[in-house]
Amino acid sequence: MRSLLPVLLVAAMTAGCGIVYRQPIYQGNLLEKSAVDQLQAGMSKQQVVTLLGTPSISDPYNPGRWDYTATQRVGRVSRADIKNLTLWFEGDTLARWDGDYFPEQDEQLAEKSVEQFGRNLAKDKKKSRGGR
Repeated sequence: MRSLLPVLLVAAMTAGCGIVYRQPIYQGNLLEKSAVDQLQAGMSKQQVVTLLGTPSISDPYNPGRWDYTATQRVGRVSRADIKNLTLWFEGDTLARWDGDYFPEQDEQLAEKSVEQFGRNLAKDKKKSRGGR
C-alpha cells in the first residue's frame, strides 16, 4: 500500500498541472483555400454547396446568410480559436463573402486524415474469387 501512494501522488500532480498530453480538437468545416478562391459573385447556392459543402450554420431568420465556422483547440492551453467564413446571398445568388478560416491548416488536416483514417468511399478492387 505504501509503494502505491507515491505513484498515485505523482499521477495526481502531473494530471493537474497540464503535463499530460491533450489531443488537438478540430470541429466545423474544413475549407480548402483553392475552393474558397473559386468563389465568385453570382454563383448559385447549389454551386456553393458543391464547392464548399453545407454550411455549419444557416440562419432560419435570414436565409441569405451562411456561416462556415471552425474551431480548433490545440496544446495544453485549451483555448479555442474560432474562425468564421460568412457568405451573403441575394435571392439564390452569392453576393459577397467575408471572414477568416484556417486555409493552410485545413488542407494539411484533410491530407493527413486520409493517411490516418483512410478514404470514406470504398476503392474499386477487382478480386478474383476462386471457384465462382
